[in-house]
Amino acid sequence: MARLQPRESTSTSAQERQRQLQRSRATSSTSAAAARRTGLYRNEPGDVVTSRAPVRRRYRPGNKALREIRQFQKSTDLLIRKLPFARLVKEIAENSIGVDYGIRWQSHAIMALQEASEAFLIHLLEDTNLCAIHAKRVTIMQKDIQLARRLRGQDYI
Repeated sequence: MARLQPRESTSTSAQERQRQLQRSRATSSTSAAAARRTGLYRNEPGDVVTSRAPVRRRYRPGNKALREIRQFQKSTDLLIRKLPFARLVKEIAENSIGVDYGIRWQSHAIMALQEASEAFLIHLLEDTNLCAIHAKRVTIMQKDIQLARRLRGQDYI
């Protein structure tokens, strides 16, 4: 009568492969190609597969900023969000005129104000950047804005 051998479970084979891997590491260094050939890294049916989180891309300093500058220069969209700008306009109007008048605003009027104010700010910041570059700096400062406004003939802060 022949004796039946018990079947080896998949978890035992995974443990056995782990032991083989540890033994091979202890005796000699195994190259990745050799480990793939021997099957030490292969997943067998029943093995628990762990998924790694994707590695986030790390850009060098300044690359992302340059990409954003190019993106904003290509676009014709407004840079300030519409609703916060509308709230700001209404608040300034109420503070200067008064709440008693109950001013109502058309959406086209607020859009026109937003277009004009963004154009003004962009032009001012371009001149401010030129002032900072002239002073051999990269960072703009308040004194650059003041100089740009003064050179334009506007009241400076």
